[in-house]
Amino acid sequence: MTAGGRPAEPEVIWSRPQRAGRGPRPAHSRESIASEAVRIADEEGVEAVSMRRVAAGIGAGTMSLYNYVPRKEDLYELMVDAVSGEYELPPPTGDWRADLLALARGTRALMHRHPWLPRVLSPVHGFGPNALRYLEYSLDCLAPLDVPDGEKLELVAAVNGAVATYVASELAMAERARTLPWGEAEEQRVRTAWLGSRLATGEYPRLAAALVAGGPVPGAGLDMDAVFDRTVSRLLGAWGA
Repeated sequence: MTAGGRPAEPEVIWSRPQRAGRGPRPAHSRESIASEAVRIADEEGVEAVSMRRVAAGIGAGTMSLYNYVPRKEDLYELMVDAVSGEYELPPPTGDWRADLLALARGTRALMHRHPWLPRVLSPVHGFGPNALRYLEYSLDCLAPLDVPDGEKLELVAAVNGAVATYVASELAMAERARTLPWGEAEEQRVRTAWLGSRLATGEYPRLAAALVAGGPVPGAGLDMDAVFDRTVSRLLGAWGA
Protein backbone atom coordinates (compact mmCIF):
# COMPACT_ATOMS: atom_id res chain seq x y z
CA MET A 1 0.00 0.00 0.00
CA THR A 2 1.37 3.42 -0.94
CA ALA A 3 0.96 6.68 0.94
CA GLY A 4 -2.64 7.86 1.22
CA GLY A 5 -4.05 4.34 1.02
CA ARG A 6 -3.51 3.91 -2.73
CA PRO A 7 -2.80 0.30 -3.75
CA ALA A 8 0.70 -0.57 -4.96
CA GLU A 9 -0.71 -3.16 -7.40
CA PRO A 10 -3.99 -3.85 -9.23
CA GLU A 11 -6.92 -4.28 -6.92
CA VAL A 12 -10.71 -4.58 -7.15
CA ILE A 13 -12.46 -1.99 -5.03
CA TRP A 14 -14.98 -4.59 -3.84
CA SER A 15 -12.22 -6.78 -2.39
CA ARG A 16 -10.96 -3.98 -0.15
CA PRO A 17 -12.14 -3.40 3.39
CA GLN A 18 -14.42 -0.37 3.70
CA ARG A 19 -11.43 1.64 4.90
CA ALA A 20 -7.71 0.85 4.52
CA GLY A 21 -5.34 1.05 7.45
CA ARG A 22 -5.70 0.76 11.18
CA GLY A 23 -7.67 2.99 13.48
CA PRO A 24 -11.21 3.51 14.75
CA ARG A 25 -14.36 2.43 13.01
CA PRO A 26 -14.69 4.10 9.58
CA ALA A 27 -16.48 7.44 9.75
CA HIS A 28 -17.84 7.09 6.21
CA SER A 29 -19.15 4.33 3.99
CA ARG A 30 -18.89 3.51 0.33
CA GLU A 31 -22.61 4.13 0.08
CA SER A 32 -22.32 7.70 1.39
CA ILE A 33 -19.31 8.39 -0.82
CA ALA A 34 -21.05 7.03 -3.93
CA SER A 35 -24.25 8.91 -3.08
CA GLU A 36 -22.42 12.22 -2.87
CA ALA A 37 -20.52 11.57 -6.10
CA VAL A 38 -23.79 10.68 -7.88
CA ARG A 39 -25.45 13.85 -6.53
CA ILE A 40 -22.65 16.02 -7.88
CA ALA A 41 -22.68 14.29 -11.27
CA ASP A 42 -26.47 14.54 -11.56
CA GLU A 43 -26.49 18.25 -10.73
CA GLU A 44 -23.30 19.48 -12.40
CA GLY A 45 -22.03 16.77 -14.72
CA VAL A 46 -19.43 14.09 -14.22
CA GLU A 47 -16.64 16.60 -14.90
CA ALA A 48 -17.48 18.23 -11.57
CA VAL A 49 -16.83 15.01 -9.65
CA SER A 50 -13.47 15.11 -7.91
CA MET A 51 -12.00 13.65 -4.77
CA ARG A 52 -11.92 17.12 -3.27
CA ARG A 53 -15.60 17.82 -4.02
CA VAL A 54 -16.77 14.44 -2.75
CA ALA A 55 -14.66 14.70 0.39
CA ALA A 56 -16.04 18.15 1.16
CA GLY A 57 -19.58 16.92 0.59
CA ILE A 58 -19.31 14.14 3.17
CA GLY A 59 -17.24 16.18 5.61
CA ALA A 60 -13.93 14.40 5.10
CA GLY A 61 -10.44 15.53 4.22
CA THR A 62 -9.41 14.96 0.62
CA MET A 63 -6.45 12.77 1.54
CA SER A 64 -8.50 10.73 4.00
CA LEU A 65 -10.94 9.89 1.19
CA TYR A 66 -8.16 7.91 -0.48
CA ASN A 67 -8.32 5.50 2.45
CA TYR A 68 -11.80 4.56 1.24
CA VAL A 69 -11.44 5.04 -2.53
CA PRO A 70 -7.86 4.74 -3.86
CA ARG A 71 -8.51 6.01 -7.39
CA LYS A 72 -11.03 8.12 -9.26
CA GLU A 73 -11.67 5.09 -11.45
CA ASP A 74 -12.81 3.28 -8.30
CA LEU A 75 -15.11 6.20 -7.53
CA TYR A 76 -16.73 5.82 -10.94
CA GLU A 77 -17.21 2.12 -10.26
CA LEU A 78 -18.95 2.89 -6.98
CA MET A 79 -21.18 5.39 -8.79
CA VAL A 80 -22.15 2.94 -11.52
CA ASP A 81 -23.00 0.27 -8.99
CA ALA A 82 -24.95 2.70 -6.80
CA VAL A 83 -27.32 3.70 -9.59
CA SER A 84 -27.56 0.06 -10.74
CA GLY A 85 -29.40 -0.52 -7.49
CA GLU A 86 -32.32 1.50 -8.90
CA TYR A 87 -33.44 -1.28 -11.25
CA GLU A 88 -36.82 -2.85 -10.61
CA LEU A 89 -36.42 -6.57 -11.26
CA PRO A 90 -39.81 -8.31 -11.20
CA PRO A 91 -40.03 -12.09 -11.65
CA PRO A 92 -39.34 -13.10 -15.27
CA THR A 93 -42.50 -13.67 -17.30
CA GLY A 94 -41.13 -16.50 -19.44
CA ASP A 95 -41.21 -14.26 -22.54
CA TRP A 96 -37.53 -13.43 -22.77
CA ARG A 97 -37.92 -10.81 -25.48
CA ALA A 98 -40.55 -8.93 -23.49
CA ASP A 99 -38.41 -9.16 -20.36
CA LEU A 100 -35.28 -7.90 -22.13
CA LEU A 101 -37.25 -5.04 -23.70
CA ALA A 102 -38.53 -4.09 -20.23
CA LEU A 103 -34.95 -4.17 -18.93
CA ALA A 104 -33.80 -2.00 -21.84
CA ARG A 105 -36.53 0.52 -21.05
CA GLY A 106 -35.34 0.53 -17.44
CA THR A 107 -31.75 1.15 -18.56
CA ARG A 108 -32.86 4.00 -20.79
CA ALA A 109 -34.78 5.60 -17.92
CA LEU A 110 -31.79 5.11 -15.62
CA MET A 111 -29.49 6.86 -18.08
CA HIS A 112 -31.88 9.78 -18.41
CA ARG A 113 -32.00 10.16 -14.63
CA HIS A 114 -28.19 10.03 -14.57
CA PRO A 115 -27.03 11.52 -17.90
CA TRP A 116 -23.37 11.01 -17.00
CA LEU A 117 -23.78 7.23 -16.90
CA PRO A 118 -23.12 6.44 -20.60
CA ARG A 119 -19.86 8.39 -20.37
CA VAL A 120 -18.36 6.43 -17.50
CA LEU A 121 -19.53 2.93 -18.42
CA SER A 122 -16.61 0.61 -19.01
CA PRO A 123 -16.18 -3.15 -19.50
CA VAL A 124 -14.49 -3.25 -16.10
CA HIS A 125 -17.44 -1.59 -14.39
CA GLY A 126 -20.44 -3.77 -13.76
CA PHE A 127 -19.14 -6.35 -11.32
CA GLY A 128 -20.22 -4.72 -8.10
CA PRO A 129 -23.05 -6.19 -6.00
CA ASN A 130 -25.90 -4.38 -7.75
CA ALA A 131 -24.49 -4.94 -11.23
CA LEU A 132 -23.99 -8.66 -10.56
CA ARG A 133 -27.59 -8.83 -9.37
CA TYR A 134 -28.68 -7.20 -12.64
CA LEU A 135 -26.65 -9.64 -14.75
CA GLU A 136 -27.96 -12.66 -12.87
CA TYR A 137 -31.51 -11.40 -13.37
CA SER A 138 -30.84 -10.85 -17.10
CA LEU A 139 -29.72 -14.47 -17.44
CA ASP A 140 -32.81 -15.62 -15.53
CA CYS A 141 -34.92 -13.78 -18.10
CA LEU A 142 -32.98 -15.47 -20.89
CA ALA A 143 -33.41 -18.99 -19.50
CA PRO A 144 -35.98 -19.88 -22.24
CA LEU A 145 -33.56 -18.83 -25.01
CA ASP A 146 -31.84 -21.93 -26.41
CA VAL A 147 -28.33 -20.61 -27.01
CA PRO A 148 -25.09 -21.09 -25.03
CA ASP A 149 -24.82 -19.04 -21.85
CA GLY A 150 -21.86 -17.12 -23.23
CA GLU A 151 -24.02 -15.92 -26.13
CA LYS A 152 -26.67 -14.81 -23.66
CA LEU A 153 -24.11 -12.53 -22.04
CA GLU A 154 -23.23 -11.24 -25.51
CA LEU A 155 -26.90 -10.43 -26.07
CA VAL A 156 -27.14 -8.54 -22.78
CA ALA A 157 -24.02 -6.56 -23.71
CA ALA A 158 -25.38 -5.85 -27.20
CA VAL A 159 -28.67 -4.54 -25.82
CA ASN A 160 -26.91 -2.37 -23.24
CA GLY A 161 -24.60 -1.00 -25.92
CA ALA A 162 -27.55 -0.16 -28.16
CA VAL A 163 -29.35 1.56 -25.29
CA ALA A 164 -26.27 3.60 -24.33
CA THR A 165 -25.82 4.74 -27.95
CA TYR A 166 -29.50 5.61 -28.28
CA VAL A 167 -29.57 7.60 -25.04
CA ALA A 168 -26.32 9.39 -25.86
CA SER A 169 -27.97 10.58 -29.09
CA GLU A 170 -31.10 11.68 -27.20
CA LEU A 171 -29.04 13.60 -24.66
CA ALA A 172 -26.97 15.25 -27.39
CA MET A 173 -30.12 16.38 -29.23
CA ALA A 174 -31.63 17.73 -26.02
CA GLU A 175 -28.44 19.64 -25.20
CA ARG A 176 -28.34 21.11 -28.70
CA ALA A 177 -31.97 22.21 -28.40
CA ARG A 178 -31.18 23.98 -25.13
CA THR A 179 -28.39 25.98 -26.76
CA LEU A 180 -30.30 27.13 -29.85
CA PRO A 181 -30.68 30.93 -30.11
CA TRP A 182 -34.20 30.38 -31.49
CA GLY A 183 -37.02 27.92 -30.95
CA GLU A 184 -36.51 24.25 -31.80
CA ALA A 185 -39.66 24.28 -33.96
CA GLU A 186 -38.27 27.16 -36.04
CA GLU A 187 -34.99 25.32 -36.46
CA GLN A 188 -36.78 22.17 -37.57
CA ARG A 189 -39.01 24.07 -40.00
CA VAL A 190 -35.98 25.51 -41.80
CA ARG A 191 -34.17 22.17 -41.89
CA THR A 192 -37.23 20.29 -43.14
CA ALA A 193 -37.71 22.84 -45.92
CA TRP A 194 -34.06 22.45 -46.95
CA LEU A 195 -34.37 18.67 -46.94
CA GLY A 196 -37.52 18.92 -49.08
CA SER A 197 -35.68 21.05 -51.61
CA ARG A 198 -32.93 18.45 -51.88
CA LEU A 199 -35.36 15.58 -52.31
CA ALA A 200 -37.21 17.52 -55.00
CA THR A 201 -34.10 17.40 -57.19
CA GLY A 202 -34.68 13.68 -57.77
CA GLU A 203 -31.12 12.84 -56.71
CA TYR A 204 -32.24 10.80 -53.71
CA PRO A 205 -35.18 8.68 -54.91
CA ARG A 206 -34.84 5.91 -52.33
CA LEU A 207 -34.67 8.35 -49.42
CA ALA A 208 -37.64 10.29 -50.80
CA ALA A 209 -39.67 7.08 -51.13
CA ALA A 210 -38.80 6.05 -47.59
CA LEU A 211 -39.90 9.40 -46.17
CA VAL A 212 -43.10 9.44 -48.21
CA ALA A 213 -43.83 5.94 -46.84
CA GLY A 214 -43.71 7.28 -43.33
CA GLY A 215 -40.03 7.07 -42.46
CA PRO A 216 -38.77 9.55 -39.87
CA VAL A 217 -37.47 12.91 -40.95
CA PRO A 218 -34.24 13.29 -38.96
CA GLY A 219 -34.95 15.29 -35.81
CA ALA A 220 -38.58 15.99 -36.69
CA GLY A 221 -40.90 15.32 -33.77
CA LEU A 222 -40.27 11.60 -33.57
CA ASP A 223 -41.98 9.38 -31.01
CA MET A 224 -38.68 8.44 -29.40
CA ASP A 225 -40.30 5.85 -27.13
CA ALA A 226 -41.75 4.00 -30.11
CA VAL A 227 -38.50 4.24 -32.07
CA PHE A 228 -36.60 2.92 -29.06
CA ASP A 229 -38.91 -0.08 -28.69
CA ARG A 230 -38.60 -0.91 -32.39
CA THR A 231 -34.82 -0.59 -32.28
CA VAL A 232 -34.43 -2.97 -29.34
CA SER A 233 -37.09 -5.37 -30.64
CA ARG A 234 -35.27 -5.70 -33.96
CA LEU A 235 -32.05 -6.47 -32.12
CA LEU A 236 -33.77 -9.09 -30.00
CA GLY A 237 -35.47 -10.55 -33.09
CA ALA A 238 -32.08 -11.55 -34.47
CA TRP A 239 -31.66 -14.07 -31.61
CA GLY A 240 -33.36 -17.42 -31.21
CA ALA A 241 -36.32 -18.86 -33.01
